[in-house]
Amino acid sequence: MEGIRLSVLGAGVMGTGVTTLALGHGVPVLLVDVDQARLDEARARIGRQLRMAQMMGELPQGRAQGRLTTSVTLEEVAGSTAVIEAVTELADVKAKVLAEVSARVEPGTVLVTNTSSFPVDEMADAVARPQDLIGTHFMNPAYLIRTVEVIRGRRTADATLAGVRAVLSALGKEPVVVNDAPGFVTSRVLHPMINDAARVVQEGTASAEAVDALMQGCLGHRTGPLRTADLIGIDNLVDSLWVLHERTGDEGCRPCDLLLEKARSGHHGRKSGRGFYEYGEPLS
Repeated sequence: MEGIRLSVLGAGVMGTGVTTLALGHGVPVLLVDVDQARLDEARARIGRQLRMAQMMGELPQGRAQGRLTTSVTLEEVAGSTAVIEAVTELADVKAKVLAEVSARVEPGTVLVTNTSSFPVDEMADAVARPQDLIGTHFMNPAYLIRTVEVIRGRRTADATLAGVRAVLSALGKEPVVVNDAPGFVTSRVLHPMINDAARVVQEGTASAEAVDALMQGCLGHRTGPLRTADLIGIDNLVDSLWVLHERTGDEGCRPCDLLLEKARSGHHGRKSGRGFYEYGEPLS
């Protein structure tokens, strides 16, 4: 897909991560958010992330960076070759944004909902052309983790799947395509496991450090489930668990009291400076 023009909707953690990834691969990005102050903060954060990713050797060397444009309206998305929605993980908010975007772009424009839990077919009910919609689940940080879960909805067209493959290839990512379901594969497996790990701490069986050490040392989990929770964002994790619980009926997905307490207290993990671990300052 030559001459990609990417629009990213939402200047939060995931939106800025995907934008960093695209800019570092020379792809121009229109970043849209309703809050200009948030966009200004995002521009500074993206600059820091680009420098970090380059120092770590995670971006192509010698390639000119893509140009970043920001906007507080959706008017400029009309010329996009692909639009990635990365707004807050609330079904009604995502559906509203996707509906507005699908009314502005040309038929055949690849529409991507980036989500950790909501079925693509549920979001497809909101758009003008369900065949143009597909799901992705980028891991955090998006510019460091190579594999991306791609979720094909029941109505997703072959051309849309080919289009998102082309975009991800241009971004140096490896897509793994799965069928649509609540939580898909990664969240459906990982999030209940994190819930169980938090429950073990809640019950006093072990500390967060001990749980993570055992899962790393004995089972090969790269960071441990509770450090992973801090990276995901405990508020996001709780939201995802509620979605899984409501849509599957699995009681193992009901967020445990410790997760709910941390979410209520604002101890959301790395981004807030405190979760299961102390980080000193919020993630920049």
